[in-house]
Amino acid sequence: MTDTSSPLGAATPLPHAIAVAGASGRMGHMLIEAIRDADDCVLAGALDIASSPQIGADAAAFLGHSSGVAVTADLHEGLKGARVLIDFTRPEGTLAHLRMCRSLGVNAVVGTTGFSDDQKTEIAEIAQHIAIMMAPNMSVGVNVTLKLLEMAAKAMSTGYDIEIVEAHHRHKIDAPSGTALKMGEVIAEAMGRDLKECAVYERYGITGERDPSSIGFATIRGGDIVGDHTVLFAGTGERIEISHKSSSRATYAQGSLRAVRFLATKRTGLFDMFDVLGLK
Repeated sequence: MTDTSSPLGAATPLPHAIAVAGASGRMGHMLIEAIRDADDCVLAGALDIASSPQIGADAAAFLGHSSGVAVTADLHEGLKGARVLIDFTRPEGTLAHLRMCRSLGVNAVVGTTGFSDDQKTEIAEIAQHIAIMMAPNMSVGVNVTLKLLEMAAKAMSTGYDIEIVEAHHRHKIDAPSGTALKMGEVIAEAMGRDLKECAVYERYGITGERDPSSIGFATIRGGDIVGDHTVLFAGTGERIEISHKSSSRATYAQGSLRAVRFLATKRTGLFDMFDVLGLK
């Protein structure tokens, strides 16, 4: 059936039916608000842990709005009406969500960080059955920054010491941030190195001279910092700093919706934000 009220009788596209994991948290609220404000998206499910005081409440109540979607801890109930899940929770929870997504044929946008190698392997296996877009940072600006870092690393592969400094709010539980690690991976790959072999995460006491092949990380935690990342290329007589600073989680929400739209035409596969933004 076509919508005769639309131009030339064209069919009206169905909205992207989205479920949000961690619906009662700060990022969950930001995602729900972004979905509500998007003309082509609709909230179809809201998941949270069973101990959340918001279980059973309307997922958009914090906006003074009724979405008709109740927050639930029942994965099947929360995902059955969705075409895609957006998940910014924790590794164990995300994996449980992805297993249910595989069973129901629901695609997923994953912004969770801190996965182990074994967990990443399981995600890759699940991506043989559904489409998954996974990235440590959904910000368009951060991903453009990653592309700039790739270019800089190729040009400054020798003669420059590389340090990555990241700062986040006091509640963040993993360090370095997933974004900082991704920056290190991009730089190391561009220079033909393995980050696992050249990363330095701690310095204390008499450390000796800096290994010129190393990539250093420094972590700051405090206050309500949304996310700051700076990569320093320090050479002889000059230094280059490439930085990205987030002032609102809204940028992560908008990037997530771009990923949702990208996955609408995908049935299986594991993708990242470079795929979404056409940066590969």
